[in-house]
Amino acid sequence: MIASIVALALIVERLLYLRRSKILPRSLLDDVVKVYRSGKITPDTLEKLEQNSPLGVVLASALRNVDSPRDVMKESIEEAGSGVAHVLERFLTTLGTIATLAPLMGLFGTVVGMIEIFGSQNASGANPAQLAHGISVALYNTGFGLAIAMPTLVFYRHFRALVDSFIIEMEQQAVKFVDIVHSARK
Repeated sequence: MIASIVALALIVERLLYLRRSKILPRSLLDDVVKVYRSGKITPDTLEKLEQNSPLGVVLASALRNVDSPRDVMKESIEEAGSGVAHVLERFLTTLGTIATLAPLMGLFGTVVGMIEIFGSQNASGANPAQLAHGISVALYNTGFGLAIAMPTLVFYRHFRALVDSFIIEMEQQAVKFVDIVHSARK
């Protein structure tokens, strides 16, 4: 029961947080290029950019090092990207653990229920109908475990793929910005 509530809460939180418009705003790269070309890179501009989105954090690190060599600029982008990736992946491990653990918890409940059923039988024999009913009740635990695990696993895989695609797109936009900066220097 607790696992299903935690899984549902994490799924809702990740659905709300991992939206493309929130992670990778459409015109952000163009806006950053305009700021770069205008030469108006201020601490206030960088702070607003960082608060804009995860992509903003990566591009702000590039803007901070806009006068540095290409390697230094790329290194700062990689550092920022690593931090952003960690934030994007938040709670995914927990979601994966719940998806893995839920069927095992259900199976454990079934085993305990079966032990209880057979332990309560007397030596003279058991009523087959009563025994069948007890087994069917014990199997509910496995069913509930699977009912929790299956949708949780689907969402875990979905979020994992979504985060991976966001990271790749952020890398592509950051490389594009580095190329723009360094081609303008030539």
